[in-house]
Amino acid sequence: MPTPPPLPAPTDPLAELRRVHALMQLEQQEDRAQFKLKSARASIAERQRRGLTWYPVTVRSEDIGFGGRWVLELERPASQQGLHLFQVGANAQLFAAAPSSTGETPTLQGVVTDLRRNRLVLTTSQEDLPDWLEGGGRVGGKLGVDLVFDEVSYRESDHAMGEVMKARGDRLAELRDVLLGARPARFGALRADDLFYPSALNDSQLAAVRHVMSAQDVAIIHGPPGTGKTTTLVQAILETVRRERRVLVCAPSNTAVDLLTERLAERGVKVVRLGNPSRVSDLLLKHTLDAQVMAHRSYATMRALRQTAQQLREEAHDLAGRTRRKLGFEARQQMKHEARQLIAEADALERRITDQVLESVQIITCTLVGASHRHLRHLSIDTVFIDEAAQALEPSSWIPVTRAQRVVLAGDHHQLPPTVKSDEAARQGLRETLFEKCIERQPDTARMLTVQYRMHQQIMAFSSERFYGGRLQAHATVRDAGLEAWDPAFAPDRPVEFLDTAGFGFLEHTLAGSRSTANPEEADLLLQRLAQLLQPYDPSSHAQHPLTIGVIAPYRAQINHLKDAIEAHPTLHPLMQHPQRLLSVGTVDSFQGQERDVIAISLTRSNRAGEIGFLSDVRRMNVGMTRARRKLLMVGDSSTLSAHPFFQDLLNHVKRIGGLRSGWEMVDQG
Repeated sequence: MPTPPPLPAPTDPLAELRRVHALMQLEQQEDRAQFKLKSARASIAERQRRGLTWYPVTVRSEDIGFGGRWVLELERPASQQGLHLFQVGANAQLFAAAPSSTGETPTLQGVVTDLRRNRLVLTTSQEDLPDWLEGGGRVGGKLGVDLVFDEVSYRESDHAMGEVMKARGDRLAELRDVLLGARPARFGALRADDLFYPSALNDSQLAAVRHVMSAQDVAIIHGPPGTGKTTTLVQAILETVRRERRVLVCAPSNTAVDLLTERLAERGVKVVRLGNPSRVSDLLLKHTLDAQVMAHRSYATMRALRQTAQQLREEAHDLAGRTRRKLGFEARQQMKHEARQLIAEADALERRITDQVLESVQIITCTLVGASHRHLRHLSIDTVFIDEAAQALEPSSWIPVTRAQRVVLAGDHHQLPPTVKSDEAARQGLRETLFEKCIERQPDTARMLTVQYRMHQQIMAFSSERFYGGRLQAHATVRDAGLEAWDPAFAPDRPVEFLDTAGFGFLEHTLAGSRSTANPEEADLLLQRLAQLLQPYDPSSHAQHPLTIGVIAPYRAQINHLKDAIEAHPTLHPLMQHPQRLLSVGTVDSFQGQERDVIAISLTRSNRAGEIGFLSDVRRMNVGMTRARRKLLMVGDSSTLSAHPFFQDLLNHVKRIGGLRSGWEMVDQG
């Protein structure tokens, strides 16, 4: 791989794009190399040890999901449970351990759409199950499931960057130059009464919506934690579709896309969700493309064509087993020919149905990579909205930009950064997003929201001073809203608490062949303190407005340990199993755009070298801390963490407000 060219001047967009393109190639190369290192030529047992494989698994259930695709629930034996790297949204494949007659391992590709301890749900891309799965392939514990490498995002990002770099004298070229600071952004006049939809937005939110409506090229909504960025963005989208035929709404994660889809659907506009949603709700599923295609009056005809084609295939297969005569061969060929014709007819009908569905909606939502969907290629898009734009790698952000006449970015460059696997690419600037470049080079394109409605002022204070120049204000409804304000059964307590494990010897463990780290002893201490904190809580007495709890850790391996430990915990497990899922566990990324009354964070890192890994990207910590409304509990090793200036400042801040405690207090109480 060639060395990326030198840093260009900010006003040379093409040179800058060539550099970013080269960095993305470095990232793809490193990502593929890391995955191959973990999986290539490794035995099943080794892949299990590295957290990449479940084996053996049994198929607990089979069902046909939206779009006629098979959905399989897989379960591994309780004896096989352990740390792993599976998560919702990951690409995976079911495999048969016994090779086929060709010597190759049979596989079935899919996406993990649900995950609970020893069970996962694999949504496949197939409308027909393969013979090896329908037959004896799964007998005797011969099935397993692997994580797989996905090239799609790299391929589509590469294609989009090619389009942007070769653009000359057209709208894409103009947008490129504005976003990268080589051409000034233009804004038109907008009267105060030009907004149509009624809303209860505050002054800074209304100013942001008006700013979006006046933008002719690019606008940015800068939304610090709890300031109602999603509410403001939804309002801007509603105002936009009053004036434009169709808009595209994107985000880098399925979770963010799902949230926007639900919020827009609740406002009564026509919206369709492309791709596989990660959240399962009746409202969301109703608005997926698959569901709307299935609701079309011609869907039954299309399904009948496919069923008839499948019957013909099965009859041809049965005939092959009964006779080898010429007559049998000719009959089989005729059946296969008829089946192919029926499938072609069904495919053509499905394309027409899909086109009709997409033509009828005002808003299309999808991930950034989903914006490359083949059904969008012939549609004209007026404005593209990109939420969580400060969390997206620049190359993937260009995918939806190539579709639009105008761009609105929403996010916060002091929150979640994009994940970059190549250290070299990260050092040379791949972590710098399109959002960051535009807000720094074209500050007039941005409007910042300043009133936060989420958290107690003590939870907000450190973040406001460290990241937002002290400009955030806690709304009166949350300013002093601790746990005791929610329910007097809770004794008055510090809204911010740091439980220090220095001197405990709770050292981290790293999974072999991976960058994922766990610290089981620290996790157990966190859960002990959390259970103690929640002793006064009775969910049955707060059925309408229950207390919600989020447990966060920076590493997938630590998350999986926490989940397993909670399942065995008599106090915490019922909260996780509650119909309203009162307790949830995940990485910072999984809590994007969300909030909880109580947030408990296991910082995980504890070593004698003072290494904290990607915790040094303090924006993730900003996100984790600001998910909390009423109580923020952190557990970590100050002797490791304080080697970094940010965590030293955080520890000093918590100490000043009286929230720093030694973990020995918990041990003594135990």
